[in-house]
Amino acid sequence: MKYKHFIFDIDGTLIDTETTGVQSLQQTIKELMDREISYDEAQVYFGLPSANVGVVLGYDKPDLFLARWEENFMALWHLVKPFEDVERVLSAAKALGGVGMVTSRSHREIEKDWHLQKLLPYVDHVISSSDTERPKPFPDPMYRYMELASASYGETVTADMCIYFGDTEGDACSAHGAGIDFAYADWRHRGLPKFPVDYIFRDAEEMISIVQCPE
Repeated sequence: MKYKHFIFDIDGTLIDTETTGVQSLQQTIKELMDREISYDEAQVYFGLPSANVGVVLGYDKPDLFLARWEENFMALWHLVKPFEDVERVLSAAKALGGVGMVTSRSHREIEKDWHLQKLLPYVDHVISSSDTERPKPFPDPMYRYMELASASYGETVTADMCIYFGDTEGDACSAHGAGIDFAYADWRHRGLPKFPVDYIFRDAEEMISIVQCPE
């Protein structure tokens, strides 16, 4: 097989949190900043580390912004669900090699997600937003995965052995910055993005085809 290590983003790639995240962000911006922004405008911020969003938006109390966003997010938690058959994707990846997650979530956000807990048994290493000095879109989390996987597997894991599955430009930048191929999630059939990708997938079958890609 072409790849031996399979790294996955969480939100928008394995778990469908977009509606919950974007609507709760719109609500938070309205409450704290008295601003109305569209769904598409808010969706852009959803790919950033949660703790950074208030700062990027220019809110002067980012900790308060984050706390209120989390409250609004949890109020809409009933809308969150894994994308169809992603457990089967992770099982296929695990059968072929190492499996990692690189996410903009904090460890706390990972631990409280009961959907995600069902997927973690397939995963060797989880790299959160606080596990490297520079999170995505920098390549540091990818380097961290390769470092940990090298220690786990007793061989040097190089970029050409890896592929990263994600759904944002920041994901693509992080992967390509480390020399890793990138597969873009297009679950909602929006088409090719404006940034470079190596693969595109729209469902679990296409994800598995990429995982099982021959040399």
